[in-house]
Amino acid sequence: MTERDPSGPSDPQQIAAMAANAELRRAADDFVLLGCRHRYPYNFSWLGVPVIQFPQDLIALQQIIWDARPDVIVETGVAHGGGTIFLASMLELLGGEGRVIAIDVDIRARNRRAIASHPLSRRIDLLEGSSTDPAIVQRVRDRARDKGVLLVLDSDHTHAHVLAELRAYAPLVRRGSYAVVLDTIVERMTPEEIGDRPWAPGNSPMSAVREFLTESDRFEIDRRLEDTLMITVAPGGYLRCIKDP
Repeated sequence: MTERDPSGPSDPQQIAAMAANAELRRAADDFVLLGCRHRYPYNFSWLGVPVIQFPQDLIALQQIIWDARPDVIVETGVAHGGGTIFLASMLELLGGEGRVIAIDVDIRARNRRAIASHPLSRRIDLLEGSSTDPAIVQRVRDRARDKGVLLVLDSDHTHAHVLAELRAYAPLVRRGSYAVVLDTIVERMTPEEIGDRPWAPGNSPMSAVREFLTESDRFEIDRRLEDTLMITVAPGGYLRCIKDP
C-alpha cells in the first residue's frame, strides 16, 4: 500500500462553511433518515449487482481507495454482493494484484452465483461464517499478512459485534489507510426506522466506534471527509489510521 496525499478539488474553506451551517446539517441528516425509511439505498446497483449503499458513501470509499492504494480490502457483510463488486472494481482500476476478502455469515446461493459469474470475481475471496469467529479472523490475518489493508465493516450492527470486528481487524490497518464503519446513522434512528432488528441507539456501530476510540490511539475520525460528504450513513464512522501497529 502506498500512502498518497488526499486527492480532489475540495476547498477547505467551502467545506468548513458547509459544516458550520446547522440548517444544512439538519437537512442532510433528515435526507438520510427519511431515505432509509423509504429504502432509498436499495435503488442502486454497481456493475449489474444490487449495492444497497448511499451513492455519497461509495464516492467516499472510491476516494479513500485511490488515496490509500490498499493491497487487500476486508469487507464484512456481503448481502447481494454489489458492495463487494464495487470494491473489486476500484482495485481493478488501480491495477496490481489487489483483492477483496468478503465475509458474511450467510452467503445465499443466488448472491454467490452473481459474484462468482461476475468479470471481477477473480479479485474476490468469499468467506462464509461470522466475521468475529476466531477461525475466520485467522484466515483473514493469514491472507492479509504484510499487506496494506483497508477495512469496511457492514454486517451485524450491534455494539458488541462491531466492537469485536474492530478489535479483530483494525490491527491489520496501517497509517494512511482506514477502518470504515458503515451505518453509524443507526444511533440517530427511531425504533420505527430501525424495525425488527437487534440494534438501536446505544447499541449501534456508532456506540462501538466510541468505545473503540477510547481503546486505541491509532485511529481518528476523519471529520473533513464527513463534512465534505454531508449526506452519509457513516457519521463518525470514517476512521483514519494515524499510527502504524
